[in-house]
Amino acid sequence: MPDFLTIAVIVAVFICLLGIRIVSQWQCGVVFRLGKFVRQIKPGLNVIIPVLEYVKRVDMRIRTMDVVPQEIMTKDSVPVKIDAVVYYKIFDAPKSIIAVENFSLASTLLAQSKLRDLLGKNDLDTLLSNKDQIGREVLTALQGPTDEWGINIISVEIKNIELPDNMKRAMAKESEAVREKRARLVKASAEDEASKKFTDAARTMDASPNALMLRQLQTWQEIGAEQNSLIILVPTEFAGMVKKLQDNK
Repeated sequence: MPDFLTIAVIVAVFICLLGIRIVSQWQCGVVFRLGKFVRQIKPGLNVIIPVLEYVKRVDMRIRTMDVVPQEIMTKDSVPVKIDAVVYYKIFDAPKSIIAVENFSLASTLLAQSKLRDLLGKNDLDTLLSNKDQIGREVLTALQGPTDEWGINIISVEIKNIELPDNMKRAMAKESEAVREKRARLVKASAEDEASKKFTDAARTMDASPNALMLRQLQTWQEIGAEQNSLIILVPTEFAGMVKKLQDNK
């Protein structure tokens, strides 16, 4: 029969094997002894007291929380549906276990509540144009309560703002009207500038007959080049004689 020392060594080795715990690099181990928190263990091979102690592993990586789309009423009474994503990370593993029963569920419900409260205070134009600013406001509102849970909110991103179909059509008509107004203003400005240039050109031609003649020659050249047509030039004196004959009749 094996002696007492051999049995003791075997039992000790078995107890040590039962107490071995391996914590991954991205985890933090929280050790409880008889239900009471005693210490944290680092990634790698660790030894605890079997039966008396147990380990809760906490993932310390950055996590994403997809907030369920929330239907809210904006300040100007427009119903919209908001879809957001929250990025968070645990910085205090014992708090995330001791201070809250389920930190993931609690953070999700809190994010939904803050999202509805804060977004409902803004009108539709503010929601559409300042999504980044609103995300920072939601982040600030979430950070206070979650600090007590050992959670750090890194970022809140507003992914999508879904509008009713009738509102989309109204906004499309408004955008079309704005573009049409801008086009008419540009056209009117061009016509105003062109009229001023024509006036200046007319004054120049009246002051210099040679300038008028050069302009006529240039116009005839352009007509002949574009249409490949024959142009018959009639002297001005001949045209004057014809006009006098018509007047005498």
